[in-house]
Amino acid sequence: MRFRLRPSDNSFYEFFSRAAQNLVTGTELLAELILPGADIQAISERLVEVEHDSDAITHDLYQKINSTFIAPFDREDIYRLGSNLDDVMDHLEAVGSLVYLYGLTKMPALPREMHEMVDVLDRQARVTADAMPRLKGLKDLEDYWVECNRLENEGDRAYRMLLVRLFSGEYDALTVLKMKEVVEELELACDSFERVANTVETIAVKES
Repeated sequence: MRFRLRPSDNSFYEFFSRAAQNLVTGTELLAELILPGADIQAISERLVEVEHDSDAITHDLYQKINSTFIAPFDREDIYRLGSNLDDVMDHLEAVGSLVYLYGLTKMPALPREMHEMVDVLDRQARVTADAMPRLKGLKDLEDYWVECNRLENEGDRAYRMLLVRLFSGEYDALTVLKMKEVVEELELACDSFERVANTVETIAVKES
């Protein structure tokens, strides 16, 4: 029988859960942002606030690692998971800022595929937030990373179709350039969610 000495301090898991809940807030704000008639400036500013809170959570997590003698699992994996969660939030905030700064919501309608990508991100955020509290027991996590990876594939399909639409001649060249930058950030957010799931899978395998 393998014996593992684990700390009773639950703060690591709380950091991960708080960071993941911020991602749910972030995707909810993005969904509001791309709706007709949205208060784009207020929503964009709120996204910046959530991103700053996520940065603070990551900073506190790193401080906790450096001041803790016994970590719940490999320190490298703790750093990686915290960093990956923060990366997702950075990309979500970038989407909000670009949509606002480029004035894209002044268009008659944003492409349907953009709404589909935001929907994928929202579902990834929710399964991630649901999984983080289960890290402590390292149980019932496989369905999470399988679903998150499946959603990433779904996001890839929407991304490719959106690129096809952007270069179909439907939009003028300047609009294409602006929207492509936003689309790339959406794709990076989707990929970052998958990296979070892959890190959780690595932790589960190591600790099993």
